[in-house]
Amino acid sequence: MDLVIGPLDLPAHVDEALAVQAEAFGLGPDEVAVRRQIVLRHMTYRGARALGATVHGTLVGFVYGMPNDRTHWWSTVVEPYLRARGNEHWLDDSFVITELHVHPAHQNRGIGRSLITTITDAATEPRSILSAIDTESPARALYRSLGYQDLARQVLFPSAPKPYAVMGAPLPLRRR
Repeated sequence: MDLVIGPLDLPAHVDEALAVQAEAFGLGPDEVAVRRQIVLRHMTYRGARALGATVHGTLVGFVYGMPNDRTHWWSTVVEPYLRARGNEHWLDDSFVITELHVHPAHQNRGIGRSLITTITDAATEPRSILSAIDTESPARALYRSLGYQDLARQVLFPSAPKPYAVMGAPLPLRRR
């Protein structure tokens, strides 16, 4: 496998990245159109950065994130859930993994692990937070193996059909 992980100009490659996310998450064209605007907005935020995973020049996975800002929408939604569990402090000095997706045909090869560890290794914050659908999934197992723990569960995002879990880990992430 000719895998290359490196910086990704996400605004320039947003359609390729969203095609990966759509395949991994089962998104339809309307949802992709909404997410396209969100991704482009996120990439204007302070400290936002992205990495891509390519195989033979084709994007097969990506991750992006940024230092958390309590005024951002995601942070305002998860804050009451974290506060209820005594974990509100995780919103400060944290690097948020906003999205991490690997095309299903390329999953279970360590690509997601490489993407998330590489992006967080460059973070200056002492910890990382993220949200994932609150079911026992390969993604949640990956996050746990890296040291992420549940900070809040059954988190409801407006318009999301399933509840999420918010997870956090000290940086650097745990290695095997």
